[in-house]
Amino acid sequence: QVQLVESGGGLVQPGGSLRLSCAASGSLFSIAAVSWYRQAPGKERELVATLNPRGSTDYAEFAKGRFAISRDNAKKTVHLQMNSLKPEDTAVYFCNEHFASGGDYWGQGTQVTVSS
Repeated sequence: QVQLVESGGGLVQPGGSLRLSCAASGSLFSIAAVSWYRQAPGKERELVATLNPRGSTDYAEFAKGRFAISRDNAKKTVHLQMNSLKPEDTAVYFCNEHFASGGDYWGQGTQVTVSS
């Protein structure tokens, strides 16, 4: 059974940094595209960043220059480094694993709160 578990969320002041992690199990992780999404109260879930199996990346406009997605295939782990955080970054952040055949798998989410 495919399972994704996020960690690393918490409370941080504006301008601070957090590093989120997502541990995957039960799938052929190395051939999947991995992504981070986020959802704030009253808003739809939105894409933050994607990393495909060959290493190419795609970032949302709000994430460019501040966030970085990476993966460790040996540890089956995805990371999201977030710097220069703003109050509007406050949301639940979700890890996603996607296969070309159409399979989508989601973690339970981790809360990120940016507040002074």
